Amino acid sequence: MPVSLPPDLVVAPCDGQTLSSAKGRPMTNVVAVVGRLARPAEARELPSGDRLVAYEVTVARPGDRAEGVPVVWMGAPASAADHDVDEVVVVVGRVRRRFYKAGGATQSRTEVVADVVVPARHAKRARAAIDGAVARLRQAAP
Repeated sequence: MPVSLPPDLVVAPCDGQTLSSAKGRPMTNVVAVVGRLARPAEARELPSGDRLVAYEVTVARPGDRAEGVPVVWMGAPASAADHDVDEVVVVVGRVRRRFYKAGGATQSRTEVVADVVVPARHAKRARAAIDGAVARLRQAAP
């Protein structure tokens, strides 16, 4: 069963935590991505002992080039690396730009930090993830 996003949520920034800006308007950072895994998931353990799983999700855009979306899932369960290449997944999380040193220069990377990654074939769980993102966006809407 294919997962479709509601018409008011195609891809939207968000993390579920609502903050007030200087003008009193809510701010949020939430993203929902539905796409195919472009390569095998990469699981690794960080020096802190935390588990990280990295994905590359490809989103096909009708009439346009496909877009690659880098996704990282911190504290992911052991099963998070079991997704197959070309599997359609639903990712809900937040957008983050991080900075790091490489080769003596400061580099940056923009990525999605996942709260959840669900195979789209698990329709109820996928729908619940999207519904949760929509609810957080509506809560923060001016």
